[in-house]
Amino acid sequence: MPPLSQSRYFDPRLFAKIANLPLISRLVVEGMIAGRHRSPFRGFSVEFSEYHQYSPGDDIRHVDWKLLARSDKVYIKEYEAETNLKGYLLLDVSGSMGYGSGELTKLQYACYCCAALSYLMTRQQDAVGLVTFDDQIRDFLAPKNHPQHFQDILSVLDGLEPSRETRLSETFHQLSERIRRRGLIVVFSDFLENPQEALRGLVHFRKRKHEVIVFHLIDRDEQAFPFHDMVEFEDMETEQRLVVHTRLMGDRYRRAFQAFAEDLKGRCARHAIDYVALPTDQPVEQALFRYLNKRARLG
Repeated sequence: MPPLSQSRYFDPRLFAKIANLPLISRLVVEGMIAGRHRSPFRGFSVEFSEYHQYSPGDDIRHVDWKLLARSDKVYIKEYEAETNLKGYLLLDVSGSMGYGSGELTKLQYACYCCAALSYLMTRQQDAVGLVTFDDQIRDFLAPKNHPQHFQDILSVLDGLEPSRETRLSETFHQLSERIRRRGLIVVFSDFLENPQEALRGLVHFRKRKHEVIVFHLIDRDEQAFPFHDMVEFEDMETEQRLVVHTRLMGDRYRRAFQAFAEDLKGRCARHAIDYVALPTDQPVEQALFRYLNKRARLG
């Protein structure tokens, strides 16, 4: 595995900008490290992992007495120590994320954000995981909180390329069933899908008591539509083509895009989901610093 400095998304300047800004959970999380995040537990807290059969020397305090009564066999409960917070970075790698009118595509911009938040969470002793998806889950790195895992995340980010169509709602529903312990869900996507369908999946996370942050990737050309005369557009996911007279359609398109973004923002607000617009012509360090600083001040 190459050293950190060789990763495309290892940006010391960006990391230094946000290093002292905590990513604090606003909701109750299941953790044991005191002082940063609120926990629903009292005292020492651990998460059940699996059973093993009793052997001499095992602590009998962890015997599953109910299982003993049913099976007449002695099993010990094994536990996995919990960290401050478990966070999952959900990254959309569908074809539309490959669009970029400036220096960075939406996917590259999101990768820099994921690298920075992974660094920040690892630094504050939280566990961070990475999930990439298009029309299905592509990569699933379970949350951990050690430096080697941060390097593993960078390695996955370095190898990403935009792929095919996306199905946000289905993916979110699948992950909601898979991620059972409450924590922080951070989504990076351009949400070029029906906002109502996408939100159904996000609401599933909220019903499971996760805190959810939505980072909406927006290329300025998608918003401003700075095109003239007859232009042929190609769908980056379906490869369908459409010839458009942009002078006639420009105003209608811009109104439709603004309505789409406002609809997504409003639906998030109604379900206590934090919505953050990320225009890709804004420096990454500026965007993240502004959001994290605001979040820290609001508590």
